[in-house]
Amino acid sequence: MNVRLKIDGREVEVPRGATVLQAARALGIAIPTLCHAEGLPPSTSCMVCLVKIKGRDALVPSCAAPVEEGMEVASDTEEVRAARKAALELLLSDHVGDCVAPCQAVCPAHMEIPLMLRQIAAGAHGDALKTVKRAIALPATLGRICPAPCEKGCRRAARDAPVSICLLKRFVADVDLDSGAPHRPACAPPSGRKVAIAGAGPAGLAAAYHLLQAGHACTLFDPSDAPGGALRREIEPGRLPPAVLDAEIARVLELGAEFAANTPVGPGLTLRRLRDGFDAVLVATGPLSAETLQALGLPFGPQGLLADRKTLATPEPGVFAAGGVIRPLRLAVRAVADGRQAARSINRFLGGGDAPEHDERFSTHIGRLKEGEIEAFMTEASPAPRVAPAGDGLTPEEAAAEARRCLHCDCRKRHDCRLRDLADAYGAQAHRYKIERRAFAQLRRPGLIYEPGKCILCGLCIAIAEEAREPLGLTFIGRGFDVRVGAPFSAALAEALTHTADRCVRACPTAALAYDAD
Repeated sequence: MNVRLKIDGREVEVPRGATVLQAARALGIAIPTLCHAEGLPPSTSCMVCLVKIKGRDALVPSCAAPVEEGMEVASDTEEVRAARKAALELLLSDHVGDCVAPCQAVCPAHMEIPLMLRQIAAGAHGDALKTVKRAIALPATLGRICPAPCEKGCRRAARDAPVSICLLKRFVADVDLDSGAPHRPACAPPSGRKVAIAGAGPAGLAAAYHLLQAGHACTLFDPSDAPGGALRREIEPGRLPPAVLDAEIARVLELGAEFAANTPVGPGLTLRRLRDGFDAVLVATGPLSAETLQALGLPFGPQGLLADRKTLATPEPGVFAAGGVIRPLRLAVRAVADGRQAARSINRFLGGGDAPEHDERFSTHIGRLKEGEIEAFMTEASPAPRVAPAGDGLTPEEAAAEARRCLHCDCRKRHDCRLRDLADAYGAQAHRYKIERRAFAQLRRPGLIYEPGKCILCGLCIAIAEEAREPLGLTFIGRGFDVRVGAPFSAALAEALTHTADRCVRACPTAALAYDAD
């Protein structure tokens, strides 16, 4: 026998005994869940799937509410969204873990540093180079001149010395340039759109590098007779050999960028001329005089051109600005990061539909470590001291040894965490409710990590192990606020999950269970 009901004004017919959640899914209405898996009994522990049923005062969890004839359900009211947000914030109040590692969080380019280090440690230099160049267009250059703000965020400094992140970035870039067949990223088919870039310094070159991959034609206008901007003018050759800079610039130009030399912004190269024949414009010239800024015809202030700090769009539609022309910059890596962000914004403007940056997403951070917590991070890291290279740069053996010193503070499911996704969607605040956080801990079996501080006690791993008749499985241990998931009789994780580890990892909504490798 079937039951008819309405959800958000839409009628649906489902078998008697079905839940509101199942009925919603039959309509294609997405109700969020964290503790539910099809085929397993509902636990109603997360309270994220709450809905409003007409005639009932309290909201109810849709995963456990049976359908009734004539029922009317609202799944997306202001009251429902507020309740889901509160439920998420309660879960986050006891969540102990970093979505992104501190080194990546403070890197202006937000490069996936721990992933790069894992790849170097495994000898996968080509993969490491691709990881670097997704964020940094000129890594061999920056690897020589960057003051390494990322290393100031490295937790390994609490034990002995930070990982040599900048030197390792330079290592994979140099290996690539010396290979005889440097990495060339795939480019989308030509979009038919053209972008004018005023300035061929670090910001302009980085923007061109990413825009060309999106299929857009780029022309770089610069007052000099060779691209490079401040990198060529202001960095002494002893720190940055011209051959290295030239080689990296060549990687940009060979993607199809045109270079218009001896064309300074000003009376001869006005905004009107830049807009003529181009679908978008990026001003990435570095600092300009007030007279030149005025000649451009764009609003400016004491620091330079006015632009939205997130999108880098100016008030003029289709015109963007990046780097030293909008604010004083002391780090070339910030200019390169600006160029990449400008490219993403321009691509969206041109209809490319680029996704938001991962670093713009909701993130949790452990913050300052408590006494003894550094030892939990040291579980898999090499205890060796920081490598002192014998020559100019690292050898492959030295690079692997240094990369193995990384503590790998990042979350292995940072791109695939349902708790993070929902926190984004509902605007949840990680520290809305202040409580004393649990100590950070990690348990491991070969290839698998279990972090109790990320567990929301959804019980999915317990139910999966029980259904699959694991000899031991997992269970709830303790009482009250001290309840946690663990193996019975103090058994090891490997003993508890002999054949269901993969299912448990895939089901875990918060990365409490994850694979060690990306």
